[in-house]
Amino acid sequence: MVNRALGAPHLTGPQPPDKAALAVQPRVLAEPLLKEGDSHVADRVFSLGMLACALCVLALVGLIIYELITKSSLSWHVSGWKFFFRSEWDPVNDHFGALPFVYGTLVSSILALVIAVPLAIGVAVFITEMSPRWLKGPLAFTTELLAAIPSVIYGLWAIFVLVPLLRTDVEPWLARYLGWTGMFEGTPFGIGMLAAGVILAIMIVPIISSITREVMTAVPNHQREAVLALGATRWEMIRTGVLRNARAGILGGVILGLGRALGETMAVTMVIGNRPEIARSLFAPGYTMASVIANEFTEATGDVYLSALVEVGLALFIVTIIVNILAQFLVWTVTRGTPARANG
Repeated sequence: MVNRALGAPHLTGPQPPDKAALAVQPRVLAEPLLKEGDSHVADRVFSLGMLACALCVLALVGLIIYELITKSSLSWHVSGWKFFFRSEWDPVNDHFGALPFVYGTLVSSILALVIAVPLAIGVAVFITEMSPRWLKGPLAFTTELLAAIPSVIYGLWAIFVLVPLLRTDVEPWLARYLGWTGMFEGTPFGIGMLAAGVILAIMIVPIISSITREVMTAVPNHQREAVLALGATRWEMIRTGVLRNARAGILGGVILGLGRALGETMAVTMVIGNRPEIARSLFAPGYTMASVIANEFTEATGDVYLSALVEVGLALFIVTIIVNILAQFLVWTVTRGTPARANG
């Protein structure tokens, strides 16, 4: 036992400070990390810089609209609104109509979504929820690698691989069993609207899949655990606990894929057939707005011809705006104006 009469032992380590010394020490105020004057100026400069960035985007869009309207004024004067509803495209006689190009753009893009959306969501679900750990990284990297391939490479692959496959195997089978629908009838050439839709679907799969995977990863794990705790199967857990909470983000990814499909040029130009006509069958050749601009812009000799091609670009811009407005409306119908994380 320690003898209290001897007092506290003398230790060599740091000793507690004397209370009297602490009482007489002056109070030292901590200096601020940032000075008020410098912070105010920096915040002002930062705000002005961000405002300038936002105004640059608006100015860029305004310049694009201005150039499209001014350069297509001659075609507007000759055709007016009839330009968007006529099917004739005759550069020799200066008769122009953009309806076949609008039809080809919409049909090929919708067909691409029909093929790509289930495939992309399936890939995202497998990578996020079902894939083994050793396969998850390589599979995700390979899927995202598809987005880095140039469109002309897709077009070459489609000409040498996809088109012969469609001509010899896929289109005859579709004509035999689904020809009664009218969408799969005619001579199977391989080149046509179906080939354009398939190549567009392959090109937008990595965009939709990547965004869907990121959104599904952001869903909290307690959502999955709560559904499983109620006795649900894995499919029910994915459907109600994951996909339902991620539906707004998935819809956003689909819209981004649609935007890529609407503006794609080279790959579609190489396989769609480039014929300005409106046909019910997907085997028939077609034309898109981006393709006709890429094919004929350098060959436009007359002023009306050149102005008509610029007006086709204006039509593509209008279609893109309409699609974005519809996309915002669809997102609103899903979220009802509330944040995506609040939907369950």
